[in-house]
Amino acid sequence: MGVFVFLPLVLPLSAWPVARLAAHRLHPRTATWLLSGVAAVLALCSTLCLALLVVVGTAQLPGNPLPDGWSDPAVREAVPYDEVAGTAAIPLLAAVLVACSAAAWHHHRVRRDAARALAGLRRTSVAVLPDAVPYAYALPGGRGRIVASTSLLDCLEPAERRALFAHERAHLAGSHHRFLLTVRLAARASPFLRPLRTAVAYTAERWADEDAAAATGNRRVVARAIGKAALLSRGAPAATLAHFAAPGPVPRRVAALLGPAPAARVWPPAFTAVGLAAWGAAAGTTVSALSSANSAVTLFFVLKAATPL
Repeated sequence: MGVFVFLPLVLPLSAWPVARLAAHRLHPRTATWLLSGVAAVLALCSTLCLALLVVVGTAQLPGNPLPDGWSDPAVREAVPYDEVAGTAAIPLLAAVLVACSAAAWHHHRVRRDAARALAGLRRTSVAVLPDAVPYAYALPGGRGRIVASTSLLDCLEPAERRALFAHERAHLAGSHHRFLLTVRLAARASPFLRPLRTAVAYTAERWADEDAAAATGNRRVVARAIGKAALLSRGAPAATLAHFAAPGPVPRRVAALLGPAPAARVWPPAFTAVGLAAWGAAAGTTVSALSSANSAVTLFFVLKAATPL
């Protein structure tokens, strides 16, 4: 294994250039898929390598739960270990598992509580609540529902309300909550992936903006509705639920809608800034996956050889 076990812990840095460039230069749908996929793989690899560091680094410590075969001199020679790194990896891995579990549980609890709050209403695709607090968000589950308050809808013109509903339907159709939850968990697993979480929160909203503009046929109306909602809305009850007036660079969203629709590209041209950044992130993700796979396979065969059946 050697140094390969440490690489996935720092390779998330290779995704930083693409996090900002993809949000500006790629179609929002492409950027969301690209950044979410990169974040998921890098987070899984870094977590796996933390676990491997715990196993290998603590193999020689008294009281470890590994088989007796690990004390064999041949095994000790075959598996390089670092007691300091292994010991330090224990609280880090525990912190990652606790943080990810807490984020996943919070997402589940908010969805459950929101669904229970709507249980008494007639089952429709749109749930309008008489509430003095303005908000609108997409609640996944089954076919999904759009939840909006009367105080927000009263502030919008009919065309703007249609834009709002088209925006939230796009969130549900694209399962954007899954992308948001993925990058949130990835950022909990590795702090180096936080820029990707911020970028995906923006690109998911831009994706829904473009779908709403295509559905309504009026980009200016969607931009105006977003601007009004941003001044009034409180947002969704959880960061992993997509909502109409997401916090962040609303002026950039409005400016993008006042311009031409972005060109849909599966992958950016290679010899551009965003293309080079995307290839750099892809290379970092590939190296991270290969490094963690190499370390895991090596440890498996050593453990298998050291453990009598």
